[in-house]
Amino acid sequence: MMRTYHIETFGCQMNEHDSEGIAGVLAGLGLFPSASAQDADVIVLNTCSVREKPHRKVFARLADYRALKAERPGRLIVVAGCMAQLIPEGIREAAPHVDLLVGPRSYPELETALRRKLEGDLQLATLLGRCEPDLQPLPYQRQDAVRAWVDIMYGCDNHCAYCVVPLARGPEVSRRSEAIEQEVVDLATAGVVEVTLLGQNVNSYGRGLTPPMGFPDLLARLDGVAGLRRIRFTTSHPKDLSARLIEAMARLSTVCEHLHLPVQAGSDRVLERMGRGHTAGEYLARLQRARDAVPGLAITTDVMVGFPGETRRDFDETLALFRAARFDQAFMFRYSDRPGTRATAMADRVSEDEKQERFVELAQLQNRIAREINDERVGEVFEVLVEGPDAKDPKKARGRTRQNKLMIFPAEGAPADQFVHVRAQEARLWGWLGERQSSQDAKLRGEAKDR
Repeated sequence: MMRTYHIETFGCQMNEHDSEGIAGVLAGLGLFPSASAQDADVIVLNTCSVREKPHRKVFARLADYRALKAERPGRLIVVAGCMAQLIPEGIREAAPHVDLLVGPRSYPELETALRRKLEGDLQLATLLGRCEPDLQPLPYQRQDAVRAWVDIMYGCDNHCAYCVVPLARGPEVSRRSEAIEQEVVDLATAGVVEVTLLGQNVNSYGRGLTPPMGFPDLLARLDGVAGLRRIRFTTSHPKDLSARLIEAMARLSTVCEHLHLPVQAGSDRVLERMGRGHTAGEYLARLQRARDAVPGLAITTDVMVGFPGETRRDFDETLALFRAARFDQAFMFRYSDRPGTRATAMADRVSEDEKQERFVELAQLQNRIAREINDERVGEVFEVLVEGPDAKDPKKARGRTRQNKLMIFPAEGAPADQFVHVRAQEARLWGWLGERQSSQDAKLRGEAKDR
């Protein structure tokens, strides 16, 4: 009989990319994807520990899957990712029906462990090691024909007070630039035109490599790959946003006009308690240098409200930073304790009601700013990579600009995975409604970067 698998992914783009690797391992073992967990022979939960909400969802899923395991004892249940690395004992206690736990840096061992399980090994397996990132690359089962994620580094050395990533993914390790370049060349040869370079702090890429190789050098190297049209990257740390990186963003034609630069707070006192390594003033100064060098640059950020000790005055300083920075988009979170982090022991807790009030106030401000920014660019023509039909209206197509904003426009003559030029006509919070431009009109505006 044909055996099947189902993967559910929680968390960031790194986890999404890891799931592509897990799918590739399962496909290599002869399994096929299933539309639902109920019909799968192998169920994988690829987990995230950065926020509390995904934690709760995973434990809820595991409770649901207890019945699936009872109905078919040979079904395998796998917990992968950060939760497996950080709280294996908690998972074993809450869900004894789990067959395999695998941490993020142990994926090269996954194939052997799964093969044994599929052959009838009934003992719980736990893989929580620290494999070298280039030892055995995963056979990624990519979901997109023209866009791809590429890992350039693993782990993090920053140890911010609220963050579990260094505990879950280990210390920072950069992949060899030759391996990254070859992967991108292979992707471009297969038709990929846009890659997103992934790392917890891509700005620090290259530390410890011999010979030395910084992130701007890597971007320059990939800029020359034939067939590649767009390079994106995430995430950047403000303290490591160098003048060389800003210059590379301005100079290299494939590097998109989008910078994700998490700020987390606008109060210097809170930033110091967080261990961020920069002040609000330093953040804004770096932001301005990037905008001066790269006209039309879109800036997105992460921010947290209600960090232990955050006063109303501290929060007002975050509001002031948002007014000054004018972000295109912000991913906002209410602080929650994460196991093993320094912040869990900090006093002066902010109440949940106050967190919610601050969250709503900041979201309202950011939504107004985002809409104003998009209003200002109505009438401009953008290069758009078409993703396919819009989910709400099949007569419309949707795609992304180089600034990573959504554009929705009439679908006629706009096949998926192609580049088109679209004039922004109506601003929305997420981007624009637009009108397709003729090839002649687009050519007059050039094929270079949208500024």
